[in-house]
Amino acid sequence: MFSIRSANFSQDNARVLAIFREYIASAPVSLEYQQNEQEFVALDGKYSLPNGVVLLIWKDNEVVGCGAFRRVDAQICEMKRVYVRPTERGHQLGEKLVNKLMEIAKENGYQRMCLDVLADFETARRLYVRLGFEPCDPVSYNPIPGTHFLGRNL
Repeated sequence: MFSIRSANFSQDNARVLAIFREYIASAPVSLEYQQNEQEFVALDGKYSLPNGVVLLIWKDNEVVGCGAFRRVDAQICEMKRVYVRPTERGHQLGEKLVNKLMEIAKENGYQRMCLDVLADFETARRLYVRLGFEPCDPVSYNPIPGTHFLGRNL
């Protein structure tokens, strides 16, 4: 029913942009500080292996979720934009997606994965903690009060 696959930017770019924008719109605060539209112009560079990856969750022929990681340095990557459409939650897709992201990161030589999660995304934070993420220093700029910065060794 569901499958998780790496995005092929030549075929999936419009789908990636659509689900990323859906994720951004779901945030309870403005994420404009991330300058997303500028980043979207060069997704295939920042999010292509070994620098990073975008995974899409498919239900039949429809994208219903996403997740990504990007390179911080030779040992550390940052998980980004983990999102499952509300109508598809409750199938452990977030957990499967995060585990797949960690697996791919480790296969590509990363030793540590970090992330930030907004205080309003408490369900996501609990998932990350259950998967072994612990408080850590930020690896990227996030000015939103209450944001949790988490990391774990791979």
